[in-house]
Amino acid sequence: MKNMAKIQLCYYLFLLLVVAEHAAAGSQVKFLPGFQGPLPFQLETGYVGVGDSEDVQLFYYFTESETDPDSDPLMLWITGGPGCSALSGLLYEIGPITFEAVEYNGSFPKMILNPYSWTKVSSIIFLDLPVGTGFSYATTPAARQSSDLQASDHAYQFLRKWFVDHPEFLKNPFYVGGDSYSGIVVPIITQIIAIKNEMEVEPFINLKGYLLGNPWTFEGEDNYRIPFAYGMGLISEELYESFKSNCKGEYLNINPSNKLCLQDVQTFIELLQGIDVVNILEPNCGFTSPRPHLLFGQRRSLDEKFHQLKCRNDLYKFSYQWTDDGQVRDALNIRKGTIGKWERCASNLQYLMMVTNSIPYHENLSSKGYRSLIYSGDHDKLVTFQSTQAWIKSLNYSVVDDWRAWTVDNEVAGYTRSYSNQMTFATVKGAGHTAPEYKPRECLAMLTRWMSYQPL
Repeated sequence: MKNMAKIQLCYYLFLLLVVAEHAAAGSQVKFLPGFQGPLPFQLETGYVGVGDSEDVQLFYYFTESETDPDSDPLMLWITGGPGCSALSGLLYEIGPITFEAVEYNGSFPKMILNPYSWTKVSSIIFLDLPVGTGFSYATTPAARQSSDLQASDHAYQFLRKWFVDHPEFLKNPFYVGGDSYSGIVVPIITQIIAIKNEMEVEPFINLKGYLLGNPWTFEGEDNYRIPFAYGMGLISEELYESFKSNCKGEYLNINPSNKLCLQDVQTFIELLQGIDVVNILEPNCGFTSPRPHLLFGQRRSLDEKFHQLKCRNDLYKFSYQWTDDGQVRDALNIRKGTIGKWERCASNLQYLMMVTNSIPYHENLSSKGYRSLIYSGDHDKLVTFQSTQAWIKSLNYSVVDDWRAWTVDNEVAGYTRSYSNQMTFATVKGAGHTAPEYKPRECLAMLTRWMSYQPL
């Protein structure tokens, strides 16, 4: 037995050496322009080459848990889009640092700590995926093209090589997370890891499950915007009943000859043209603008700061100015000449959306016993909580903890329900697309409880 153990160890070390030939070590970031003094958290950035010839160079930000990085979970985070930068997730959603909420006037942005960072309870790898996202780049024209399946495979290749440089994290519980369009790729990435583990491909990743916020999951989700709008009081009962009668539940691929349904759709569009699609409570600053960001501080001062900014989307201007600064790129260790102007969400991404339904992946992962947390900002009209509830219900698992409120500081933060496949669904009250941007305090509490195997 001892000889066999030695043989297995030697084989594993050999595999690591083979992978290590192509692994790229990251660099520690101690200071960031705009933040006063040294960073009070561990930040590492770097590139990992993937693909047959490493013609895709994926850029990442790695932040260690601020509590106990030796034992706290490790999470791979994929921002949605597809093509939205991991830096958007880090700065505006769940990372340890963000921009000070002041009106944009062209001066260099000031950075502050996020008191509700998910790094309070987990180490996080923020990955610019797919190629062409953020600071990830291709070395050949052909390598710029990607798809749901190829990007997911690239993510797995990335992880194998990343763990070569960070073997101390192989023992930590591992999760894959993301939001929005990541509802397609996160389940695929999770399944790839599960399959490779079953095949005993080294290194073995200590996969426990996955989590998704406001996840795009299947074709037809847009159909749920009609009942959502009615439930939120945005359209009349008469229009809703007319929709049901004339459109028969299908509001997307409408037969041109169905004039009554087309008329209802046009009325719907006119009624909601002044409503923000990502959070119906917010001013309509346009979906093409970056998503709103919750302003930190006491809630009683929230409205005051908000009116000073006029529109929360203005905060995204800071990220463009900040990332295009030469000193910032030097601090982040960005390779010169690889990326021109940085984009929060890539405008010319060469990407094929070939997976239109990720429900089969949820079914497979559920059958294998992996945990999952699915949460929805309940004021998101883009990916409504009704559509998410619908596909979860279609999995046909029994309820083990029925619909109830979950609270933070004795206040209702949303509603939740858990299923026998270890899937937990939660709404986040008052949040939009995506939830941590609007309700960071509540979302950190939600994550902390779930990561600790506690009921929400």
